[in-house]
Amino acid sequence: MDDRFNTIAGWVLFAGIVALGSSIVAGEMFHSERPEKMGYPIEGVAQEGEDGAAVAEQPIEAFLAKADAAKGADVFKKCAACHNADKGGANAVGPNLWGVLGEPVGQGRGFSFSPALSGKGGNWNWDNLSQWLTSPKAFAPGTKMTFAGISNPQDRANVMAFLNQHSDSPQPLPAAPAPAETAKAEGGADKGAAAAGNAAAPAGNEAAPAEAKKP
Repeated sequence: MDDRFNTIAGWVLFAGIVALGSSIVAGEMFHSERPEKMGYPIEGVAQEGEDGAAVAEQPIEAFLAKADAAKGADVFKKCAACHNADKGGANAVGPNLWGVLGEPVGQGRGFSFSPALSGKGGNWNWDNLSQWLTSPKAFAPGTKMTFAGISNPQDRANVMAFLNQHSDSPQPLPAAPAPAETAKAEGGADKGAAAAGNAAAPAGNEAAPAEAKKP
């Protein structure tokens, strides 16, 4: 009787040791295979912990030099609900955009622009139009325009090339900046990002010049 009891107890103890060992091995495997970052990466969205410094963007002239007005027409289709770029076209939710380059910012055209835009001053040119298309709210805080903007610089350049063609006096597209100028611009952006990082370290479409709800 004692021998049987001892045998059974021995097998129970052995089974317990095996189960304990298996759980330890499984835990180590799970720990080693667990990703350093939880969740799933989304294309085009920076993940937490990545370098916060934005990649320096080339001057808009670099994209305008290779702009394609036909592709810009495709992008502009998203703006057609609020704008047209036809000669003599009527204003809609946003103003008509014929000949917009060179025109005063937020003025005339028989359209009621917000003070945020009409007070900017100056004329539309390649640079400020690119800024406006990038982010209307950043360019003119308080604008009625709710369009988020066009983040892709080549898409912006293509749209501007398209709008430039819709004019009585199209302007020549700017030449691409010299490599030295591009490198200088990118270097300045890198230095600015580095300075911002050091300061934070602990011690020790108006689809173009238009005010509308959609581009």
